[in-house]
Amino acid sequence: MPPEAPCANPLLLGWVQEWVDQARERNSKGLTTYRKAYTALKACPVTFQHPSQLQQLKGFGPKLCDRLTDKLEKHCRENGLPTPKRPRKSAIPSLANQDDEQDGGERPPKRQRKARPYVPTLRSGPYAIIMGLATLEEGSRNGLSRPQLIEVAQPHCDASFTAPPDPTSFYTAWNSMKTLLSKDLVYEKGGPTRRYFLTEEGWEVARRIQQTLNPNQPKTAPLRPEPELQEVGQAPPRPITRSPSLEVQDQPREESSYVDVVTSGDSSSASSALPNFRPIRLAPGSFEVQLVLDVREVRAKTDRDYMQNELTKKGVNPIMRSLELGDALWIAKCKDTNFLTRHGAEGDEIVLDYIVERKRLDDLIGSVKDGRFHEQKFRLKRSGVKNVVYIVEEIAMDSDTLDRRAEMVQSAIASTQMVNGFFVKKTQKMDDTIRYLTRMTMLLKKQYESKPLLVIPTEVLTAQNYLPLLEHLRTKEPATGHYISYPAFASLASKSDMMTLRDLYLKMLMCTRQVSGEKALEIQKRWKTPYEFVKAYENCGDGEVGKKRKREMVSEQMGNLFGRKRITKPLSQKIAEIWADA
Repeated sequence: MPPEAPCANPLLLGWVQEWVDQARERNSKGLTTYRKAYTALKACPVTFQHPSQLQQLKGFGPKLCDRLTDKLEKHCRENGLPTPKRPRKSAIPSLANQDDEQDGGERPPKRQRKARPYVPTLRSGPYAIIMGLATLEEGSRNGLSRPQLIEVAQPHCDASFTAPPDPTSFYTAWNSMKTLLSKDLVYEKGGPTRRYFLTEEGWEVARRIQQTLNPNQPKTAPLRPEPELQEVGQAPPRPITRSPSLEVQDQPREESSYVDVVTSGDSSSASSALPNFRPIRLAPGSFEVQLVLDVREVRAKTDRDYMQNELTKKGVNPIMRSLELGDALWIAKCKDTNFLTRHGAEGDEIVLDYIVERKRLDDLIGSVKDGRFHEQKFRLKRSGVKNVVYIVEEIAMDSDTLDRRAEMVQSAIASTQMVNGFFVKKTQKMDDTIRYLTRMTMLLKKQYESKPLLVIPTEVLTAQNYLPLLEHLRTKEPATGHYISYPAFASLASKSDMMTLRDLYLKMLMCTRQVSGEKALEIQKRWKTPYEFVKAYENCGDGEVGKKRKREMVSEQMGNLFGRKRITKPLSQKIAEIWADA
């Protein structure tokens, strides 16, 4: 048997052989390509001066040639050899030209389409996974398990690796791993606990990302974090758990401790009857703005702390407690815990002029149908908080259900903005809501912490004078804010269930479909109490004539009003059917 002919390019062939062995060990999809390249290079009799000349061989594309170029440059540096220069196209030897020279003709070179290098989207799942795996040493035999990889990748990704964006979805950022495996950028080993590694191509992508993020950094710079980021003696990152101090704050107080803070008092809206007081002044620097989050704001029963944990990762440590009103609000927390007590208020927290109500789209539809939507808006309006933010998370829903309820949803959102004067913020998923709360917290810190706060002493407040007093102060001093302590706010919010007869009367009227707040107020102006309203119907008499008078009673009184206050005959008849059985 004749001896095997020596290869014309043994150095390049050795590196290709090395990659064939690696691909076989990893069971990589690139094994077939490497084998083709190895066979073609081994059989080629032409000696090449530069790896870029190999593209004319079967199995060699721009990516593989670039890898061989990097290998050759590294080999030359380590051995003190001159690095060969990339030849001009006219100087590249062509196997086809050897046949053409014998025929005496020239064949135009075939134009090769340059493959586009893969670049993951910034802060996407693939981007985060590559950045996470790039924290390993290149060539390390210790890969990362799935939990380890998620921990280092999550800070680089906007989407969650553990929780779907909404309850109707089953996909997380981890599903991007399939894309990276199929593109041969990542490979996995081991079982049952699989460990993940970057391939050579994966390291190239990681270096391109790093070069894009830090243009001044040399290409040979390590991708691992610099040692100075974790100084000797610096405490390791703590797991995201509640600290003892946070747990003390998280404990919900007994409702009785709030209910009795503010008395009911006598009803009076006249400015002469409103109390005179000297506000408590909190100087800049004596307090810190913090977010308070309702403990019932959970993503799912199996992931109750998701929102709290994600906010903590973004630098916002929320105070968790059961809120009497809203899903989130912001407070000014005094650094001197006894300051307010010494000056006529309770606790060490002041409620600021921002409160949030969060609704998922399916919950919004349900609350509109069962009346909770109007009840919640009614209580938010009576809270006295100047800026109410209504967050609507537009999660994925069944298209048929969404189409049927689209008009109802748009009407509810429009009335919330135009009638109630609330700010509506639409988000796509809980992660967007978390980012919004983070930005709002940072914004409110800048807005409030640099100026003094004026606090109304709790002793001058009653459930009846609170709203008239706020309205009077805002009219008299529009540029100055006046605030109350959190215990006083919670007490007033809990008393919203103990409504006055007027409030209860208005809510009873609004239970009738098409009776808006404006229409209910106009009815209440003419018939002050439910007793007067029912008595007016009784005075219309009996029989067919009496029934006709009852059906027309409200429209006769209010048919001449303009706009949304006007009550038509059909609506008047509907009200009579409910209140007078007409």
